[in-house]
Amino acid sequence: MAESNNRRAVLLVLHDVSPETWADYQPFVEAVDAMGAVAMTWLVVPDFHRRNALDAHPAFRRLLDERLARGDELALHGYYHDDQEPGPRTPRDWFMRRVYTHEGEFYRLSRETALCRLHAGLEIFQCHNWPVHGFVAPAWLMSDGTRQALRELPLQYTSDPQHIYRLPDFTAIDAPGLVWSARSAWRRGLSKVLSDQREQRWRRAPVIRLGLHPVDMRHPFSRIYWLQTVERLLADGRDPMTKTNWLARQRAQLERAA
Repeated sequence: MAESNNRRAVLLVLHDVSPETWADYQPFVEAVDAMGAVAMTWLVVPDFHRRNALDAHPAFRRLLDERLARGDELALHGYYHDDQEPGPRTPRDWFMRRVYTHEGEFYRLSRETALCRLHAGLEIFQCHNWPVHGFVAPAWLMSDGTRQALRELPLQYTSDPQHIYRLPDFTAIDAPGLVWSARSAWRRGLSKVLSDQREQRWRRAPVIRLGLHPVDMRHPFSRIYWLQTVERLLADGRDPMTKTNWLARQRAQLERAA
């Protein structure tokens, strides 16, 4: 048991999960399922871009039920996954909200607005009997108000590109992640170079996260990269785990050490 708990892990995380993006993900998920029991964390958006309300898609909800039954995890990923707050007022805000992303839904929210939207998302999960332990903000962007709101909710974790944070106190745990920018050919090429370098640097890291997005699935170059990376990390002896299960294993190790 001790040897199992000390094994290195890989966390396969699907971002922007919604009825609209399932067509992008389906061939990839089927290919990963064919590798065996590979646990995944699905970051679910309750109403993706305000046109994909989960309540209007019973077949997709049944799919998520099936993934839970397989041992996968569902986490809350914003509510709308878009940014319709008043326009940027500073150069930094303009860059973050108009160049870096247009989807930083929680980047400018007050505590009150963030709390209301988080409660609405959690109610969706509760309505469909989906356990939820984590919240990941779209584009990993969170306002101070969002952080305050998360401290008031019964969630276990949130994350950014290189850390998972235990809630409510935002204790940081190193969890390096690979993520691509796949919107253009040059971005995909650069992402491949950077990811190869980071994977080598993190070869002995206790955990590596793979953060996938629907756009990655639309290009053979990036889709094949992710499939090969999953295969390579599994062959290297890493345990595929959900975020929640990996955090539980980390907690157990700390308790034993104490």
